[in-house]
Amino acid sequence: MESLKLGSLEVWPPVVLAPMAGITNAPFRTLCREQGGGLFVCEMITTRALVERNAKTLKMIRFGPGESPRSLQLYGVDPATVGRAVRMVAEEDLADHVDLNFGCPVPKVTRRGGGSALPYKRNLLRAILREAVRNAGTLPVTMKMRKGIDDDHLTYLDAGRIAVEEGIAAVALHGRTAVQHYGGTADWDSIARLKEAVTEIPVLGNGDIWSAEDAMRMMARTDCDGVVVGRGCLGRPWLFADLAAACAGGAEVARPTLGQVAATMDRHATLLAECFGSEQHAVADFRKHVGWYLKGFVVGADLRRRLATAETLDDLRRGLAELDPGQSWPEGADTPRGKTHPRERVHLPAGWLDDPYEIVVPDAELEVSGG
Repeated sequence: MESLKLGSLEVWPPVVLAPMAGITNAPFRTLCREQGGGLFVCEMITTRALVERNAKTLKMIRFGPGESPRSLQLYGVDPATVGRAVRMVAEEDLADHVDLNFGCPVPKVTRRGGGSALPYKRNLLRAILREAVRNAGTLPVTMKMRKGIDDDHLTYLDAGRIAVEEGIAAVALHGRTAVQHYGGTADWDSIARLKEAVTEIPVLGNGDIWSAEDAMRMMARTDCDGVVVGRGCLGRPWLFADLAAACAGGAEVARPTLGQVAATMDRHATLLAECFGSEQHAVADFRKHVGWYLKGFVVGADLRRRLATAETLDDLRRGLAELDPGQSWPEGADTPRGKTHPRERVHLPAGWLDDPYEIVVPDAELEVSGG
């Protein structure tokens, strides 16, 4: 298996941590990087907020000691603003790699014409990619997308060709449409079709990778050049150890005991406190991770509730101390986690589907980062 080449960057193993709002901050990336190599992307940064030097956004662009390459995902709908943001990243040395978000399916993004809605406007997509690459200097620029808005409005093959023509270093495809959100089953065959259509740059596959075995099956079935892992690593940073082993031809699989999981939970919350500078903020932020870490383990409802409502690190640690440290990794824990339900429709700007080639810059962009 070959390394993933993104411009001058060489990534081994060819594994990417997908940017996830409220998840892939510096502490979580640290836990994942310690398990195995790859490319670990920070939370989504809004280009408008970045160029306006929004204080909250600038604080989100934090990387751990020795974190390399530093990977930043940008979201934008205005070619000029995206270009200014990428130039700022390059000139101020904020990151080593820029990824562009064209895959987010949440309504507050798509109703503004952003995320997974934007590639439908082919010429707008082209303009954004052109400005990003033109302003990036030596930084590689990649993009992440979905199949399209729905099965009647597929865009990924056109978007892949446009990416090649505009100098994008790699494309990642989540094998779902926007209307599917995270429901149903990812269409890996679409990843194979994109790989057949786009031969000049790496194609990465994303969707339903819950184990290293899934990643190997995806790569074998689609011939993709690497994988992007999102929800599969929620509460499971050691998935990256499995992926590194599998990419190297090994079969080792991490199966931590509940005691080892509890130690990771403690460290995760502690790193968040150091990062945020506020223990209360950190513990509140960590609550959403509790269910993911404990998925499949036998833990009483009362203890789960107390862990998920802890207000201080001491509260959290008292609860963790009550867990059975010798309990083995549960069967069936390598299964879907996170949101799984499809949407009834995709929220779009008025008239968005009228002309796929119209260059229309949406009136407003998200003002804050993080999705």
